[in-house]
Amino acid sequence: MQTRRIFIKRTGLAVLSLGFAPEFLTRAAAAATARRKVLVVVFQRGAVDGLSMVVPHGERGYYDARPSIAIAPPRQPGGALDLDGHFGLHPRMAPLHALYTRGQLAVVHACGSPDTTRSHFDAQDYMETGTPGIKSTQDGWLNRVLAQRHDAEHAGALRAVALSAQLPRVLQGAAPALAMTRIDRLGVQDARGGQVGDAFEAQYDAAADQVLQRTGRDAFDAVRTLRAVAARGDAPASSAQYPRSAFATALRQVAQLVKADVGLEVAYAEIGGWDTHVNQGAADGQLATRLRDVAATLGAFVADLDRLMQDVVVVTMSEFGRTVTENGNRGTDHGHGNAMLVMGGPVRGGRVYGRWPGLDQDRRFEGRDLAITTDFRDVLGELITGHLGVRDLKTVFPGHQTAVRSLGLLG
Repeated sequence: MQTRRIFIKRTGLAVLSLGFAPEFLTRAAAAATARRKVLVVVFQRGAVDGLSMVVPHGERGYYDARPSIAIAPPRQPGGALDLDGHFGLHPRMAPLHALYTRGQLAVVHACGSPDTTRSHFDAQDYMETGTPGIKSTQDGWLNRVLAQRHDAEHAGALRAVALSAQLPRVLQGAAPALAMTRIDRLGVQDARGGQVGDAFEAQYDAAADQVLQRTGRDAFDAVRTLRAVAARGDAPASSAQYPRSAFATALRQVAQLVKADVGLEVAYAEIGGWDTHVNQGAADGQLATRLRDVAATLGAFVADLDRLMQDVVVVTMSEFGRTVTENGNRGTDHGHGNAMLVMGGPVRGGRVYGRWPGLDQDRRFEGRDLAITTDFRDVLGELITGHLGVRDLKTVFPGHQTAVRSLGLLG
């Protein structure tokens, strides 16, 4: 499979990665005739502490292991927001608690990658390629999802978008994908920072290489479409109060693309700062600040899209969890099992999914970490089959034999 990539730097448009798909942009109009199902993937880079994000307040061992950073039980000062009598959300995640009580948010606990690495780089790579333990995989699982879509022949230029400075590993591959930081600062600039206009575009039109010619047209058509979205100036819904953060800016722009109905199918955003080895905090502190941002942003995103959320599913993931026991610096170290959040119109929310292994010493992974009872690929596999309509999971998650196992996440 031939591929071409256009790198457009020093602008809001970071990367346009295009597979060799003849005339795919001429089919963009067909893609926009019906609103598509959208999957939004949020990566919490740095390994979020799932035991503080989704607190097992019904287990005594949690408090024994964390004398200074444990989240208090519900109805106590700084206490968890109860979910089901055993689990609760961090107290700074009230917007997500409201979604949970309305049946729009589900939690999958004790899940993650079966690979045992504690390296951020390797673990992130495995979760983005969908092939734990295999470093030779060239493309990301989300790009393979795009390749398997039954209506891929109608794909448009804005089918897959990452709100990030560069194309993430999960979206790299043969299928077209776009990465950008902002949709309101677009354009192609030359090395001196000047705008490149019609003359430069004409050079692509005159190119003898037809693949290069198509790639040039694809790049400029994507820029034009995004400029039109930005020019619409779609303000968030009055009920959507986005925080002032990079993560919130990214999700607000994803909402713009969904509302503009430009053929978006998958979107990606990320938020870092989860590697809390020192002074992690409990109800307040550095972890609480990050979790407040995530909860407020996702809550605003749902409010912003309102009824359009019936066609949208959001899933969060992180490379691994953190140790059950706090360390000597009132933080936590690299662990194993973690929690994933799933929300959206078709989600059967108001439940905590997955088999809870317990936190007793003999139930922990390697005697120190939350054990994994649900493979992250089973969570993702259910979403991409049930929501996006992908059927061939063997190519999305090669070598994973149980990806069709159903947790019942979708109604």
